[in-house]
Amino acid sequence: MQVRKSLEQACLWKPAGLQDDFTMPSTNNTPILTTKMTKSLDLALQGGGSHGAFTWGVLERLLEDERIALAGLCGTSAGAMNATMVAAGLQRNGRQGAIDLLNAFWARVSQQQTYSLIQPSIWDKAEGNGSMDTSPAYHFFEMFTNMMSPYQYNPLNLNPLREILLELVDFDYLKSCKATQLFLCATNVKTSRAKVFTLPEMSVDAVLASACIPFLFHAVEVNGEFYWDGGFMGNPPIFPLIDHTDTNDILIIQVNPIEIDKVPTSAIEIRDRINELSFNASLMFEMRKVDFVQRMLDEGVNFHANKPLKKLYIHNINPEKEISHYTVSSKLNASMEFLLKLKWIGRQYADQWLEQNFQFIGKKSTCNVREVFL
Repeated sequence: MQVRKSLEQACLWKPAGLQDDFTMPSTNNTPILTTKMTKSLDLALQGGGSHGAFTWGVLERLLEDERIALAGLCGTSAGAMNATMVAAGLQRNGRQGAIDLLNAFWARVSQQQTYSLIQPSIWDKAEGNGSMDTSPAYHFFEMFTNMMSPYQYNPLNLNPLREILLELVDFDYLKSCKATQLFLCATNVKTSRAKVFTLPEMSVDAVLASACIPFLFHAVEVNGEFYWDGGFMGNPPIFPLIDHTDTNDILIIQVNPIEIDKVPTSAIEIRDRINELSFNASLMFEMRKVDFVQRMLDEGVNFHANKPLKKLYIHNINPEKEISHYTVSSKLNASMEFLLKLKWIGRQYADQWLEQNFQFIGKKSTCNVREVFL
């Protein structure tokens, strides 16, 4: 009953207190279009804990538009969860299957939060930005995890996400997915290298490896190697989409702000900015290489005669103006109200992006890579 209620909320809820010129395009009044698919996109999905609910909203809106074909998805951490739900849902029941599975996943994540002692305080709720900065339980847990590792306080390595994933996804079936390509990034703890899991390697452990936060969970073992969250080495990586799909257009869906308005001065602000810098660094480095190669192609230079480098059109959806004031503690806030607020923002950004940029897919980049990333 609780999950069903959460699913109903996921379609019907509209957040209060936001700008009046926004209108909620729910799945109940925005039908899936029946237009023939005409544009192909690869999606690169950043990780960021609960902020991945923003990506949930973007994905739902893209899935509703049959002018868009999702050729490949590459995700890290929460982005890996979202990507897995989309791929499994598309394989099971097309676009509506992907939407339903995304709704089910986030509803179950929120349901798990109800059993946690780590909740926003009444002052956090009054602030309205999803933070838990005045939550005693959150600060106790943060201090506790600085002194003890999950190998000590969670010796059985319990992870509620495992149960959710196994409930929603048939991973043996997912390996044969033809609806889209799927790539998930994790960080090899011993070698400091990014590991990208492909469909033939897909498993619940591969997904959990991509989202393994070191101070919360044991390193995830896959085929004798041990992995932490992919955000340390690729958040998300772009190269799997470049190398393994035929699509020229890559849409990067970000959830970690690149630019902020002021220099951090408080302990919370400094910690938040360090988190953002860490989880943007790999993407910005990779985009520097992408920009270099594309400039060489524009000048008629191709380094690989046997396998010509392909022209890329880079697009991005970046909500930093909306969520840059959200602190790192909000990434652990999985209350349904907060998740749905982020989802709603995601739908709005996707709606605006489609209206302004759909015509340019396959023709040119709509993201100024040098301005945004370099």
